[in-house]
Amino acid sequence: MKTFEELLGNENPLLKSVKDREFETPTEIQEKSIPVIMEGKDVIAGAATGSGKTLAFASGLVKNIKGNFGVQGLILTPTRELAEQITRELTDFSKHKHLEVLAVYGGVSIINQIKRLENADIVVGTPGRILDHLERNSIDLSRVNTLVIDEADRMFDMGFIEDVEKIISYCPEKRQTMLFSATISADVSKLAGKHLKKPVEISAESRVDPTKLTQCYYDVEDGLKYSLLKHLIENEKSDLIMIFCNTRRNVDFVANNLQAMGIEAIPIHGGFAQEKRNKIMEIFHSKKVHVLVATDVAARGLDIKGVSHVYNYDIPPTREEYIHRIGRTARAGKEGKVINILTGRDYENFSNIISENSGIKREETPYIQKARIKWIEERRTGRYQRGNQQSNLKTFNNSRSYGRDRFRSRSSGPSRSPRGRFSKSKDSRSPKGRFSRQKDNRHSSRNSNRFSRKRF
Repeated sequence: MKTFEELLGNENPLLKSVKDREFETPTEIQEKSIPVIMEGKDVIAGAATGSGKTLAFASGLVKNIKGNFGVQGLILTPTRELAEQITRELTDFSKHKHLEVLAVYGGVSIINQIKRLENADIVVGTPGRILDHLERNSIDLSRVNTLVIDEADRMFDMGFIEDVEKIISYCPEKRQTMLFSATISADVSKLAGKHLKKPVEISAESRVDPTKLTQCYYDVEDGLKYSLLKHLIENEKSDLIMIFCNTRRNVDFVANNLQAMGIEAIPIHGGFAQEKRNKIMEIFHSKKVHVLVATDVAARGLDIKGVSHVYNYDIPPTREEYIHRIGRTARAGKEGKVINILTGRDYENFSNIISENSGIKREETPYIQKARIKWIEERRTGRYQRGNQQSNLKTFNNSRSYGRDRFRSRSSGPSRSPRGRFSKSKDSRSPKGRFSRQKDNRHSSRNSNRFSRKRF
């Protein structure tokens, strides 16, 4: 294995930053890509979150960019949080060359960004806000000599690829382009073929140690999903915990009910203002709170150290998303555990995942006491109903409340009735026929047993 001195050279200002950070040995992606990047070649690299890719493309940025010559480096990212994270890293890596790095994304004042763009050497931004600046003529990309597209696969997932290609058209053809993606799909390869010149393809093994990673699933009744989650959190020995949900509504439901029951948890999703999202991530990074409940979009690309457990409260729709989620744990030689909690509505998604992953073992559901739901969203007003305690949470005292509530998400939330099924109670206020027994018969007890008999 080569040293950083061999990869970067003794006179490289980036090497000083590496020594300041006390990095000892390069990661696989750094060892493979830095020599190619330092030669000025285009790169398409398969690298997951936490692989050390930021330092890899920083080697090209620090080498190519001179201070006070306008925007010469551009990094495109799919999310605001990732833009902030990369900006912090690049600011540190480029400090001995005194380069100005600026994060540009939506949800915050564009006026302040316009002022700071006048002095920026490197811009890290989301496609939408970069286009806003281009339309206002507040950013000039004509001097860009280094372009980085990070999390390219996620750009496709989020529908940003047309924006990305439009932004590329503003950059000079003579430039060094680096594309990093956790998975190299056909779409990513096509994008690389269109905008990269004779790229060198590099791949790195996941930093997740499969010998240290345990994956399992529980198959439970609809009304027990949250109760099992709470039971496992309270009884599993853990460090930091990440809980993934497919919707903002479920993120709020899980996080607020955990808070109501004495478990310190914080939610993060795209519905929060950027300032609030930044503050939440600072709290979680500092381990002031040990449970983060998140959507994939909000947590995508973030490098969070010390995560021992990943819970899939909702099963992701694709295997790629599943891989991204489980990549948060079992890093750097530490043990990690992934727990999937299934009900009938998760079977289809889980079938896609388990068919290619025989390492996910079924666990017998322990005896658990059904948790009392203390927080629920009222659909009627679109506002959160809050009641007692400092956390402003509403307590539903008995099972009849389930018939009166307006929370009718098709994704996993509170149980629909005392039996865990949609009820035909006269007290139900749902639209006529919406939750009839005929429409929900796929969740019947007879059909719910099919999953346990199905062979994957």
